[in-house]
Amino acid sequence: MRESMPLDSSEEEVYRLLVGLAQATVAQLAGVSGMSVDDADDVLRRLLAKGLVVAQEPGPVFRALPPDVALGATLLRRQESLDAARAMVAALSEEFRAGASRHDAHHAVEVVVGAVALRDRLRALQNSAKEEILWFCRANPLAMQGSDNTEELDALRRGVRYRAIYERSLLEQPGELDSVLEGIGWGEEARVSPALPVRLAIVDRRTAICPLTHDQERHLGVPTAAVIGSGQLLDALLDLFEGHWERASVLHGDGWTATDETAPEATIGAPERLLLSLLVAGVPDKSIVTQLGISRRTVQRRFDRLMALAGVDTRTALAYQAARRGWL
Repeated sequence: MRESMPLDSSEEEVYRLLVGLAQATVAQLAGVSGMSVDDADDVLRRLLAKGLVVAQEPGPVFRALPPDVALGATLLRRQESLDAARAMVAALSEEFRAGASRHDAHHAVEVVVGAVALRDRLRALQNSAKEEILWFCRANPLAMQGSDNTEELDALRRGVRYRAIYERSLLEQPGELDSVLEGIGWGEEARVSPALPVRLAIVDRRTAICPLTHDQERHLGVPTAAVIGSGQLLDALLDLFEGHWERASVLHGDGWTATDETAPEATIGAPERLLLSLLVAGVPDKSIVTQLGISRRTVQRRFDRLMALAGVDTRTALAYQAARRGWL
């Protein structure tokens, strides 16, 4: 592993000695380190080229410079190179699986066993995405919590479109709504459905991953999932997603802020769009209060204002008017 380090062992030793001595000539370093004068001079010249020491005349006398300034840019470039290599490996792996599936029916469906393997495959698929990722997000995830999905932000920054449908009961769990709203803030398109038939992720409409573990058996043994390549099964899953997407209610993620209390009387503010989204999704007041960190009275006051603005006296009628007036 030494070849991947920014300094070799002799450079590291001389640099540490120079830090301890504050400054030294070639002869002084040779005497302290036990090296020959020629070897000490060679190491110092290499450190000088790497920006870790400075030579001052007469002498010359060498003095150590801060390593984070000299090596920080080098380490950052290596990290960027490593990230690019990982993304390339993920993309090549997916291309290999796609190519294999065309020549061998055995590769059309691959079974992944274990939460760690399932989580790694989800990360690799997202890293390889180029156009779009589709999600069915059910409550009680098997392998990856929404807050752990750090690949989403990277993919969105690359221009990948994210469309996610969340099961209503997931939004009622502590912290989940905050995670969903954060994703919407990044650019995710989110909708809510009362229930979803399966857990599902589809990448670029060419690869799907669908856990095989039944919810009643999620605590028995290890989770398993099917990775599905192109074919009629994938087409069916795409149709399943698009059907639920059309029926699901839009979730607006503009957030909840007190500043909208001063909005004009006829204005629907960002917090109210979020509140209407949760109403249409069927999220109960108790969960809204808990997830948004506000009082039940504030929720009721906002609903009263919206019903007055819509000219109705029930929340069911409010939901209808919100859709009719384009508030959602």
